Amino acid sequence: MEIAGRTFLVTGGASGLGAACARRLVGRDAQVVIADLNSSAGEQLAGELGARAQFVRVDVTQAADVEQALAAAAARGPLRGVVQCAGIIAAGRIVGRTGPHDLELFHRVVQVNLVGTFNVLRMAAAAMSALPPEADDDERGVIVNTASIAAFEGQIGQAAYAASKGGVAALTLPAARELARFGIRVVAIAPGVFETPMMEQVTAEARDSLMKQIPFPSRFGHPGEYAALVEQVIENRLLNGTVIRLDGAARMEAR
Repeated sequence: MEIAGRTFLVTGGASGLGAACARRLVGRDAQVVIADLNSSAGEQLAGELGARAQFVRVDVTQAADVEQALAAAAARGPLRGVVQCAGIIAAGRIVGRTGPHDLELFHRVVQVNLVGTFNVLRMAAAAMSALPPEADDDERGVIVNTASIAAFEGQIGQAAYAASKGGVAALTLPAARELARFGIRVVAIAPGVFETPMMEQVTAEARDSLMKQIPFPSRFGHPGEYAALVEQVIENRLLNGTVIRLDGAARMEAR
């Protein structure tokens, strides 16, 4: 998929990985709709990026909100790509000091990270399927979802988060297989530990432990590195139906 002149929707686009993707796409002359719950950060970023960017307040778990974002994108041109970075993190042991894991917390994490991802995917794919194919390979669109290395090596206390991201990873191949007839590609990126606002919730002790588990480079990832991989996924038409790790060879230990 060519980037210049195309329209993209970026969920969770107001900060962190999503903001980096929005910046990179606008820098490649794309039209970008930034979808996020954080209105102040989203409006600020859209203002910074200029006329090629627009912010829409979106809860990815709500069909009406996603419909509004898709309409905003369609007004800028046919929607050719979606980058999903919306997500939350929460910690809790299955059996903790006060009893069993909070079921509402588990439900909320899965609802946002997995159900929200599927909600946007299903609605965006429906919109893309009605578009005329592009000349090269009859491609109509590309959807890039964000999993996590926690999908494969979830740590103690990450039951909800790992389950939600495991679902995103497992969704990739069946979605790619089903949407292939429309010329829509689906790829997931499983990032390791990145310097994002989400990581600000993590204790210093936990940060130190995570850092020691990254062989090289022994640091947290930069959002721009994630955005660079998203760029490659969009442009490389042979990337489809796979989960790509971006983690400095990290393999998380149990804790």
